[in-house]
Amino acid sequence: MPVSQHTIAGTVLTMPVVIRKADQHAAMFSVDAKAAQRLIDYSGLQVFEYLPGRAILAQLLVRYIDGDLGKYHEYGTAFLVNKPGTHAAGIRAMAQAANFIHHLPVDQEFTLEAGRTIWGYPKIMADFNVRDGRKFGFDVSADGHLIAGIEFSPGLPHPAPKLQHITTYSHLDGVTREIESTMQTTGVRTRLGGAKIRLGDHPYAKELATLGLPKRALMTQSVANVEMSFGDARAV
Repeated sequence: MPVSQHTIAGTVLTMPVVIRKADQHAAMFSVDAKAAQRLIDYSGLQVFEYLPGRAILAQLLVRYIDGDLGKYHEYGTAFLVNKPGTHAAGIRAMAQAANFIHHLPVDQEFTLEAGRTIWGYPKIMADFNVRDGRKFGFDVSADGHLIAGIEFSPGLPHPAPKLQHITTYSHLDGVTREIESTMQTTGVRTRLGGAKIRLGDHPYAKELATLGLPKRALMTQSVANVEMSFGDARAV
């Protein structure tokens, strides 16, 4: 099979795109499944219900330190969804669920163009204020308006999972796409609860409010080092 390449801002990227070092903070919230479904109906995908009438919303901050797309910050709003043609539900079936990226603000132009062009990720430009310390926190704003601020309490360390194969979906310009990736993590900490979210007045924040936020997270996780590999997108 020939190697796929993409030219972004004069730079040739050979697939798969590799992230050699990043760190990540994620907060998972339990939200009303019907409200979540209304937000992502445009994708044609179905939210995964881990409990009857309940869906999982993830709020993530990833700091990319070394990789093919350069150094940048990324804030993600993602929902657990069923893969097309499947209708799984329940806690035991969570491993079968995929991730749908609903919003994905970043703070560098190169990754914005690469993300939108190669994978159809809905990236926009944003500003980030990150606070390291015993309690990690960040604020993300776009067009001068706060989207959200999240403060994390430290979790408990535990063994990292083996190499993970992840299916992610995106939607841009009327097309839903499927992206296969791998992820290897070290320095993983997890806890129940552990995060508070504060919403601003940006339109993205108003969407989050329709899900019942702000409230405490169901679970939080931090990862000291993330290595990733992304293949090409496939329209579904």
